[in-house]
Amino acid sequence: MIHHRIEDWDDAYANGVNIPRGERWPDAWLERARPFRAERAAAGRARLDLAYGEGPRHRFDMFMPEGEAKGLVVFIHGGFWMKLDGSCLSHLAAGPLAHGHAVAMPSYTLCPGIRISGIVGEVAAAIEAAAGMVAGPVRLTGHSAGGHLATRMICADSPLSAAVRARIANTVSISGVHDLRPLMRTQMNASLNIDAAEARAQSPALLEPLAGARLACWVGAAERSEFVRQNALLANVWTGLGAATLCVEEPDRHHFDVVDGLADPSHALTTTLLTG
Repeated sequence: MIHHRIEDWDDAYANGVNIPRGERWPDAWLERARPFRAERAAAGRARLDLAYGEGPRHRFDMFMPEGEAKGLVVFIHGGFWMKLDGSCLSHLAAGPLAHGHAVAMPSYTLCPGIRISGIVGEVAAAIEAAAGMVAGPVRLTGHSAGGHLATRMICADSPLSAAVRARIANTVSISGVHDLRPLMRTQMNASLNIDAAEARAQSPALLEPLAGARLACWVGAAERSEFVRQNALLANVWTGLGAATLCVEEPDRHHFDVVDGLADPSHALTTTLLTG
């Protein structure tokens, strides 16, 4: 019998150094995001840098499809709550846009200037603002820390208004971190400042889902084992709490390219998000 214990928690959550040519990201995303934003803006189908609050990062981009939108997709960026912004992965809006859905991509204040609990409130405010611009169902998705934030929106104590909660048709967490307690053992917690109380209050895996919640947890099969475990964890726990869940490990995908499916209208990641 072999017992498994994680000795190096920093390595367990380190992506770039454990992915061949991992140093290419986030520039590899930006190389696609920048021309996409420019093309959409030139076509009059992008409203960029919209304010949802008073802070310098209280901004979101809204990409509109041709014709009337069927609903709204909100994509929340990752970066361990400490890096990046909503513009870094703009090209991922392409898949939902092709199916007639508007796509909002918010930014939020980064740690250590805020705690994760504060980011949760900011993301809720961004979703409220975007939902006020587009009628119809709302679908939430996010990558890594963004996966955590997306699922936090569909917990029973969601900070979203009752009206917006009622519009959420589906949520897809991509490589999400759903239990914050392991991060307390990492060096990055000097910036994240997670303590036991916040971990309990802000970990979707330790909370109950909204009634009727639909959730897909999606991860690359080639990711760090902790991301694979975190992915399966929430789907497992919430199945037992009455949510409709799906757990997917996409073959040959790592932490940085697992999101690429959203840029493809025919990819299973896009069609899964838009189901329901």
